[in-house]
Order: sequence, then structure tokens, then C-alpha cells
Amino acid sequence: MTQTHRSPRRPDAPVPIRLDAPQAGTSTFVNGHFPRRRGLIVALSVLAGFLLTVVWSAEFVDRTIGDNVANTLLGHDAKQTPIQGIAAGVLFAFVSGVAGTFTACNIAAFGALAPLSGSTGGRWRRFTAPLRPLGWLSVGMIAVSAAYGALVGLVGTSMPQFSTAPNTPGGLSPRSVQSMVVFGVIGLIMIYLGLASLGVVPDPFARIARRYPNAPMVFMGALIAGFLIGRPFALFRQMFRDAAESGNPLYGAAAFTLQSVGNIVIMAVLFLLLAWLAGSRLHRWFAARPSRLATLTAVAFIVAGAFTFLYWDVRLLARREIIPWYPTAPWA
Repeated sequence: MTQTHRSPRRPDAPVPIRLDAPQAGTSTFVNGHFPRRRGLIVALSVLAGFLLTVVWSAEFVDRTIGDNVANTLLGHDAKQTPIQGIAAGVLFAFVSGVAGTFTACNIAAFGALAPLSGSTGGRWRRFTAPLRPLGWLSVGMIAVSAAYGALVGLVGTSMPQFSTAPNTPGGLSPRSVQSMVVFGVIGLIMIYLGLASLGVVPDPFARIARRYPNAPMVFMGALIAGFLIGRPFALFRQMFRDAAESGNPLYGAAAFTLQSVGNIVIMAVLFLLLAWLAGSRLHRWFAARPSRLATLTAVAFIVAGAFTFLYWDVRLLARREIIPWYPTAPWA
């Protein structure tokens, strides 16, 4: 009987990963290397999103941060000073966007894109690589913002967001209903994308990304612009009413586009700085254990989605006394 001698099996070499484009046959936002204990990752992410709804104070974010930023940039009280003319409206739109930067949804959306900041290669490639996903994200964002702004300029006074009806216990104003629907849908979409990043559910972009690799980034931009459709931020409502009363779709499109641009400008700068200063280190860190990419992307999406859905579709019902109780921190 002949005995066959086999050489010891060598450990598999690390698989190179690209963070600047999706790869065919894998999850669009990651590289196909999924982590273990995916159920635990999902559970902890949902828990983190829930806890964020408990401690989140919209009043602090909108008034203490948002209003002060807008007042400083404009040089006057943004809420008390009427918007006079198109030029003032365009400036107000951009400034109100900057003032509304630090919302949980906006931060989380860019958190999901943070892994794309890793890159290798020459100096020019490291400089241009993060501009590509940011550029395609802007395409989707501007398309939706401009279209919605033009719609507001045409028929905005008849839309639920134009309503000034007060919120009363046991009832929902038209603008609250619109916010619940829009943010509820966005939250569920983010949760699904997080589950797809872990390979728990099918990737909705798996087929289209093979032909159009930048489609996921365009969709993320559209998702960020979708925040405008439900946003209750007081300064945004002021801009919304001004565009609606103007009856000018071109002004509405320009104002809403600049509002979206202002909304992401700070996060975009932070994203680029992260890519340029630490991109190569991030790439090596992800390459050492490729499942880290799936984990971070999924956590960002699921935390954001759970927060958005619970905050706008469950906690809001408790605040309107439609359901009996929802836990909140004393300062929230």
C-alpha cells in the first residue's frame, strides 16, 4: 500500500480588497467577507439605535446647535428675520443646511461611507479615490433635492409640510404624518442595507452594480436628500414656506439643492480629511481582517435605521400621547 505524503497546508493569504468600488458577486457596500456572530451584531446595533432615541434631544441639536450656528453665520436672528428676496433665500438655504449638519441620520449616513475612505497607491490616487464616491453621492443628492425643490415651488402651499396646524395630544399634524412616513421608510431601508452588508438578506444592488458600479453611491445620496422631504427642523420649515410661497420652481430647486449641499459640507470635509490623512492605514486595517468592513458598514446602517424608525414612528406617537409610554432621558 502506497502512502501519500502531503505537505502541510499553508494558511490562506489575505485577500486584497478594494474599497473604492463594489465587486461582482458580493455585497455592494462591502467585499463579501462576512463576520461571525452576525445575529449578535444585529442585536447590539438595534439596541444602540434604541438607546440613542432614549437620550437624543432634538431641542438641543436644533436650537442650541442649529440656531446658534445659523445666527452666527447670518449675523442676525435667523428665525425672527424674514427672508427678503431670492439672494437672501439662497444664502439662508445654504446656512440652514450647515446648521442642520449634526442630525443623527446625516452623521450615520456618512458613517456608513467611512470605510470607503481607505485607499492605497500613489499620491495622486490616494488624493482622488475618496472624491469618486463623494461625487456620485452628490449626484443622487442633488437630483432629488432639485426635483423636490421644484415641486415645492409649484405646489408647496398644498403640501403637508406647509401646514402650520399645532400638534395636539392624541393627534398628529399633517407635517408630522409626512415626517413619520418619510423617516419610517428611510429607517427601514437603512436597516435592510445593514442586513445586506452582513449577508443576512439579498443585496438589492447586486445585479445593477455589476453594470453600474456607482449606483449604490447615487442611491445613498438620494437617501440623504430624502431627509428634506420629512425634515421638521424649524429653519428648514422656514425655507420651505418661503420657497412654496414664491411659486418659483427654479428658486425652489436652487434653494433645496444648496440646503442639501450645506447639510453635507462639514461631513464631506471630515470624510476627505480621514481619507487623505489615514486612508492607507485604514486600508491595511481592513485588509488584515476583511470582515471588519462588513461589520462597520452594517453597524452604521442598522444603528441609523433603528434610530430613525423608532424615533419618528414610535417615540413620536408617545410624545403625542397616542401610545402610553416610551422611555426618554430627563433632558430629552
